[in-house]
Amino acid sequence: MAGPAGIVWEDSCTAGYECGHLDVPLSYQDAALGTVRLAIARLPATDQAHKLGTIFFNPGGPGTSGRFAPALTPALHTRFDIVGFDPRGVGASSKIHCFTDPSQVAMLQRALGTFPLTRAAEQQQTTDTRTVTDLCEQNAGPLANHLSTGTIARDLDRLRAAFGEPKLRYYGKSYGTYLGETYANLFPGRVGTLALDAVDDPARWSTGPGPMSYRLQGFSDAPRALQSFLDNCASRCMFDYNAILNRLERGPITVTDTAGKQVTITYQSAISRIHTYLTDAGSAPALTAFLQALADPASPAPPSPGGPPDIDSLLGGGATLCSDSANPRDPAVWWAYARRADRVSRGFGPYDVYKTLPCATWEVTDTGRYAGPWNHPTAPILLMANRQGDLETPYAGAQRTEHLLGNARLLTLDTYGHGSRGKSACIDAWLNGYFTTGAVPAQGTLCAPD
Repeated sequence: MAGPAGIVWEDSCTAGYECGHLDVPLSYQDAALGTVRLAIARLPATDQAHKLGTIFFNPGGPGTSGRFAPALTPALHTRFDIVGFDPRGVGASSKIHCFTDPSQVAMLQRALGTFPLTRAAEQQQTTDTRTVTDLCEQNAGPLANHLSTGTIARDLDRLRAAFGEPKLRYYGKSYGTYLGETYANLFPGRVGTLALDAVDDPARWSTGPGPMSYRLQGFSDAPRALQSFLDNCASRCMFDYNAILNRLERGPITVTDTAGKQVTITYQSAISRIHTYLTDAGSAPALTAFLQALADPASPAPPSPGGPPDIDSLLGGGATLCSDSANPRDPAVWWAYARRADRVSRGFGPYDVYKTLPCATWEVTDTGRYAGPWNHPTAPILLMANRQGDLETPYAGAQRTEHLLGNARLLTLDTYGHGSRGKSACIDAWLNGYFTTGAVPAQGTLCAPD
């Protein structure tokens, strides 16, 4: 049955949530092009009698499902409904489909999530990437050209209105901060409380010279995060980190995981796993075990973090990224930027830079794209970031964004990793207070991790 503002609630859902969907325009510039579907789920406040309203949620990406939002904090779960949604192109919402043959997925795996070490490998990765983006242009349909964050922010405003909220309450992490920044500047008068955790610099995301993945400089925080880990690990870690990378550059290492399975680790796959572990200081024991296994193959390796990706959502997120950001049109440019980044951050530099290689050859454009200005006056926006290093969204980007936005305040956590919520009672207390009263901390406030 349709809700009062077009939400259609569904009979079945994950336990504890209420599921539904909302149809929104494919294009906000041309209503005649039809609609797309947004999948949503609501986590109801546990104290409905004293509920204060709704908080909308985005976990990052782009290309990551956000339908089933976490409780955020116990206090917020008590007083607010929390609504998650799969952005268009992702998860259970309307998606693009690039491939017509399962064999094409193997080529995608060669093209994405890795980086070349030689010129020959660079040429092969460029060829594979171009084939993937050509397939997307042939098969993805009109949705691929309506996936920019500007369009997704307009979807978010439709969701706000559908739930009867006069102003937006929102928690966004990582890419979700760019979505929040875009919303704040498209709809400055509708900003209520926006908490942006692990902050992307919106100006560098959308504009500037070189690949967007180089401009953001996430790799520049990797040495600081790695050193923080190594300093804390020094008395217990029986390995030489640089010696491990030197050995991997000569060829793969075979390790045995805790389930007894043999796994071949390449230089690129090692960097990818180390990157993943460094996004959460709580993963330090797993990172220690992984590096020890590479140094001594008799030591068991932890299982690989994460599961297989949703290919269509991954490509939908790629279309969002390429629609949003200015990038060179010559794939050969990436090699020089990757080498430059590697000198700043060994391994992590090229790993980061090559994430946007598809944007060189994927012809996606969205008339709904928003690329600034970013300084429209709003109600206070709360930014959160980790000062010891964030490999996805560097601390310097959060500092720049505090001064770039029209009215923002940065709250800092003294650790490394990606995201601050749930890692410090101090951070969570400020988050609770912000959504309840709108209060932001004094400039320069620093929280300790738990």
